[in-house]
Amino acid sequence: MEGASPARLYATLVGGTLVVVGIIGFFYSASFGDPGTVDSVFGIFAVNAWHNIVHILTGAIGLLVAGYAAREYALGLGAVYIVITLWGFIIGDNESILGFIPVNTEDNFLHLALGVLGIGAGLATPADERRRTERDVRAT
Repeated sequence: MEGASPARLYATLVGGTLVVVGIIGFFYSASFGDPGTVDSVFGIFAVNAWHNIVHILTGAIGLLVAGYAAREYALGLGAVYIVITLWGFIIGDNESILGFIPVNTEDNFLHLALGVLGIGAGLATPADERRRTERDVRAT
């Protein structure tokens, strides 16, 4: 199990927040489709049921791996969010990624912040020394 680290904090806080936001999103739009009925959470972030499920799943993964793979989660999710941010800015405001996950400018800026924070948290957390030591022992 990893000790306290920026990546573990990211996995725990971002993971928990994504799960809660995904659940709250269903109160605004539970519509599936392409993109189905899109509503704005708190009048800001465009969501539908697919968007909510993505938040719940990625958040749950963060909570599950916070104890043993937080660095990988932070770096991986950070990279994914950077790609989603670029994709969102390219397709434009109030469009849908993959044709069914709605995004808007506010989503793009939030995704950018989560991506940069994830990459930063991952890079600020040293690689697991235990794994490196086990590899070195097996090599000899």
